Amino acid sequence: MKQEQALLSLEAHDCANAIPDLSKMIAAVQALVAQCEDLKLKYYEEMDKRKKLHNIVQETKGNIRVFCRCRPLSKDEVSSGQKCVVDFDGANDGDIVITNAGTSKKIFRFDRVFTPKDDQDVVYADASPLVTSVLDGYNVCIFAYGQTGTGKTFTMEGTERNRGVNYRTLEELFKIAEERKESATYDLSVSVLEVYNEQIRDLLAMSPSKKLEIKQSSEGYHHVPGLVEAKVENIKEVWDVLLAGSNARAVGSNNVNEHSSRSHCMLCITVKAKNLLNGECTSSKLWLVDLAGSERLAKTDVQGERLKEAQNINRSLSALGDVISALATKSIHIPYRNSKLTHLLQDSLGGDSKALMFVQISPSDNDVSETLSSLNFASRVRRIELGPAKKQADTVELQKTKQMLERAKQEGRLKDDSLRKLEENLQNLEAKAKGKEQLCKNLQEKVKELEGQLDSTAHSQITSEKQQRQLSGKLKEKEEMCTALRQKIVELECKLRKPRQSDSEVEILKQMIKELELKLKEQEHDRSAVELKTKEMELRLKEQEHQRSVAELKIKELELKLKEQEHQRSVAELKAREIGHELLETQRTKAMLQIKLRDLESKTNVQETNMTLDTAIATPREAKSPPFSGEEAMSEKEKHILRSSNSLNKQQPPSDKSCVADGPEAAVSEKKRKGDARNASIGGEQENNAPAAGQNVGRKRSLPGEREARLKRKSTEPPQVKNLGRSTASSRAAAAATHKAAAPSSRVPRQQPGGTKTRGWVR
Repeated sequence: MKQEQALLSLEAHDCANAIPDLSKMIAAVQALVAQCEDLKLKYYEEMDKRKKLHNIVQETKGNIRVFCRCRPLSKDEVSSGQKCVVDFDGANDGDIVITNAGTSKKIFRFDRVFTPKDDQDVVYADASPLVTSVLDGYNVCIFAYGQTGTGKTFTMEGTERNRGVNYRTLEELFKIAEERKESATYDLSVSVLEVYNEQIRDLLAMSPSKKLEIKQSSEGYHHVPGLVEAKVENIKEVWDVLLAGSNARAVGSNNVNEHSSRSHCMLCITVKAKNLLNGECTSSKLWLVDLAGSERLAKTDVQGERLKEAQNINRSLSALGDVISALATKSIHIPYRNSKLTHLLQDSLGGDSKALMFVQISPSDNDVSETLSSLNFASRVRRIELGPAKKQADTVELQKTKQMLERAKQEGRLKDDSLRKLEENLQNLEAKAKGKEQLCKNLQEKVKELEGQLDSTAHSQITSEKQQRQLSGKLKEKEEMCTALRQKIVELECKLRKPRQSDSEVEILKQMIKELELKLKEQEHDRSAVELKTKEMELRLKEQEHQRSVAELKIKELELKLKEQEHQRSVAELKAREIGHELLETQRTKAMLQIKLRDLESKTNVQETNMTLDTAIATPREAKSPPFSGEEAMSEKEKHILRSSNSLNKQQPPSDKSCVADGPEAAVSEKKRKGDARNASIGGEQENNAPAAGQNVGRKRSLPGEREARLKRKSTEPPQVKNLGRSTASSRAAAAATHKAAAPSSRVPRQQPGGTKTRGWVR
């Protein structure tokens, strides 16, 4: 166990030591990954540069380039003693020398000269750059020309062990497409046809095809409707297609070539590419043409059907020569339609594509005249200047793009119009929103004003409650004093019942009883006044509570309306912001906005009417009357009369200011008159009671016999005016406190634009 523990500790120590190394390795790997990404980007940049430079080089070299290839002498030619008349000393510089009749030499210069020792790899290496041009969107044409038996079919098709240009071209296309799969996509399709006896035959058709004709599309390029196009996705499918086309081709024998091609074989490769980086779409074509060999009827010694084939081949090649001559001399009319072959090659020779011609020659001195004819034809072809090649955009995609662009422009115009209308609506909404904001501000100010009034009402309620508590305390004191006075009266009555007391004591006691009764009446009067004041205060408190609840309800309604208006305003703003994204639903949005505007206007009108009604409702205010002794609270009938007078003042027109101003003064004078009447009645009672009190006091000093005469004299005397309204100190204090607590409020007139109106209660 100890050994295992030691081993584990060593392993743990090694792991801990290895962690920094691992972190360094991770950092190094991350750096390598970043470096690989940079290299990848640089690689793509270099690829683009290479493409551009390659195209520039190809364009500077000329659109139609000519490669000359010479086959070796055959065994029959060597055995028959034929000699080689071709000199390849200047082949590296593109020069080839033909020796004629042993003494005369003729030099030809081409873009590239291949000797009999050069194999298929070397030949294709110089032709492969054109493959890149096909993938870049350029039309390319590669065709082989020469007399029969010079190796045209071998150069173009080759054998299974030694592939030709056709197979290698397609192999290169798939290879480059695989390398560019991250930046572009390619679709390849292959069609094989032949021109046999001036008739077009589809070599991939399973059954004998109907007659095929060459048509010109609306975009200007030429094509063969009904031609079978086989889509290929790998090189095996390509080989199967090429083998099927080669087996279906017309082949015959003659004295010159045992397996002579009796037709012009044309392999068309259509490449549709889409650049994933910029979305560019191109559609280009690569024509690989194996022309039938030109023949001298004297040498081939053909008859019958072969003679007809040879005549049609020579006729089509002669038409090709006429087209080349017209192009070389820059003639106005180019006779493309003189032959099916030239008609099909019109797009490749017309200046928008890149062309390459292999001129095949024989080194034998027996074929020197045909060799010179082929080289002269190739020299004329090399001198043709067709101008720079043009990239072929995918017409279908281009047409779709144009249609989309036109639709986008039309939609843009419609959206501009709708946007202009929506901007006008937005401006109107903003103006209305500003009006709503101003209305909200006014409502908020009114809410604040109502809150202030509510606070003042609450404050006045608190003060009224305090006054009520004070009055209740004083009322209790008065009640206690009343109970004490009643007890004293009871005691005095008990004393009066005692017979032992003298008359003087009885008189004194009676006088004291009367005084106590007066005090009791005063206390009861004060008590009734306090009760009236208390009831009045309770009514006022109830009224204030009602007003407060009404104000709270109004505040809540205003707050709800403000919230609703804020919500509607936010909804309107959100809809105004979403206008640019809802242009397709402009009419429906406009209708919804109009409905909401009508709702807002109706709600605003309702709010304005409510506010005008709220401002028109005014609670009457009582006029403050001067203090007087023995004051009583205003009765409910008098309040009703005062409110009726205020309502009449409200109904009067604003111009009648005197009537509006006289309303409160008339109410004050009426109340003062009634108060004076009540004071006079109370003073009269006190005046009647005052002589009696004086008589009782006087009896303390008079004899018992004089009581009847004095009573008669007092009854005949007039009442003393100087004792009117006189009361005790306690009654005067109670009356002053009651007057202060229950002081009536006055109504304050406020100035309005339409005239002076009495509004609201001011406590």
